[in-house]
Amino acid sequence: MAGMEQPTRTMRLQPLTLAEAKVFVGAHHSHHKAPIGGKFAIGVSEGEDILGVAIVGRPVARGFDNGWTAEVTRCCVKNGHKNVASMLYAACWRAARAMGYKRLITYTLMEEKGTSLKAAGFRCIGETKGGSWSCPSRPRIDKHPIGQKLLWEWNNPKGGA
Repeated sequence: MAGMEQPTRTMRLQPLTLAEAKVFVGAHHSHHKAPIGGKFAIGVSEGEDILGVAIVGRPVARGFDNGWTAEVTRCCVKNGHKNVASMLYAACWRAARAMGYKRLITYTLMEEKGTSLKAAGFRCIGETKGGSWSCPSRPRIDKHPIGQKLLWEWNNPKGGA
């Protein structure tokens, strides 16, 4: 009807099962498949529409797997949805912190700016050398980028959430 405004839909966080998050990643991630496992998943929705998901698990790099560090192994947002990634990253830290984790890390490709990570309170702490996981004793076919990546860590110098 003329003159009637549509109700405003707002984005909200929602819990997801790992299976639900993996389906979303499989359908929408630009360069990775869904991870095999994880500790928990969080989604951002608008009405019934899932706009993005994050999956948090154990650190992929064994040197970081100390029991106090978690890793955002996937953050995936449908194209064109602003602020969803930063909302997911911030929620991942709050959830991990509530579970007792002291550190949350993630990686981006070198060409990714990390704007959402910075907005959520992460800071870039270094670069990886990149490379393939394939070796003679366990050959693999790389179906993902194997170049250098940036390592990000949750950082809040004021000590808050």
